[in-house]
Amino acid sequence: PTQAVPVTPSATPRPCNQASFVADVTVPDGSVMPPGNNFTKVWRLKNVGTCSWTTNYALVFDSGEQMGGPLVQQLTTVVNPGETVDIAVDLTAPGAPGAYRGYWRLRDAGGNNFGLMNNNAFWVDIKVEPAAPTSTPLVLVPLPIPTFVIPVFPVSFSPVNSGAVTSDGGVIHYPNVGDDSSNAGLQAFITFDLSSIPAGSTISQVQVDFSNFDTVGDPFGSLGCLRMYSQNYGNTIDSGDYFGAPPIGALARWCSEGELGSAFNGSSALIAYLEGQAGGMAQFRLQFNDLESDFDNVADVVRFADNIQITITYTAP
Repeated sequence: PTQAVPVTPSATPRPCNQASFVADVTVPDGSVMPPGNNFTKVWRLKNVGTCSWTTNYALVFDSGEQMGGPLVQQLTTVVNPGETVDIAVDLTAPGAPGAYRGYWRLRDAGGNNFGLMNNNAFWVDIKVEPAAPTSTPLVLVPLPIPTFVIPVFPVSFSPVNSGAVTSDGGVIHYPNVGDDSSNAGLQAFITFDLSSIPAGSTISQVQVDFSNFDTVGDPFGSLGCLRMYSQNYGNTIDSGDYFGAPPIGALARWCSEGELGSAFNGSSALIAYLEGQAGGMAQFRLQFNDLESDFDNVADVVRFADNIQITITYTAP
């Protein structure tokens, strides 16, 4: 009888798009944080497919708890097959105690979502717990803590210290943020004069009140969340101050007109920044970094008035 010829199995070809999880750079699974805490999740992923991940690829929310993150966030660097990359996203812990998990994937330039081996998603997993009560210290002689209200400087919103820059290089005199009818992105710049607060002061509380504004179009519905970052742009605003790549480390974030219309207590990161600027100037950039523009040829803009303010409670050194 004729002997059967053994069949040599063929190697399974690697797919074009596939990621491999390497490590949680920040916020490992089960991390505990207080309600409403802003944090940045960073995953380290490896490109184990055969196609390069270009800046037309994106991180996309898949399912579970979104935690205030963007639906889509473009990659800022090219990742070739075999290379690793740290992918970061700004998130906010939910307000109610409990365990939360949000699932994320990647999306290629053609709009196709993909994930890890077997197309599994990667995730962020946290536990929200209220801060433990602390004992009340014995206070013998309480000293009054002065409150300093810092107006926007200059009040006229002249382009020397406040205004806006467009993604196509334009500079305007008013701190508008969003996109215009030409689909150019707008980033606002605002300076606060902290020279009346002595250098070395300790700031115990910051209240942000940017509620005096109006809108054109639908900036939050079209562009996502508005974020505030520190940026030392000097005495004048020019086209070079426009920040292109989506940054991380926002000092404040508003995801709706309702949130922007309500004063709120600043984050620990904002307090630390203002303490470092005491006795000088604090400068901020406001931008929508989920989307620079929705490319609908319609302006979607937040326009700030001249009496937005930050209230600082501090003790002098």
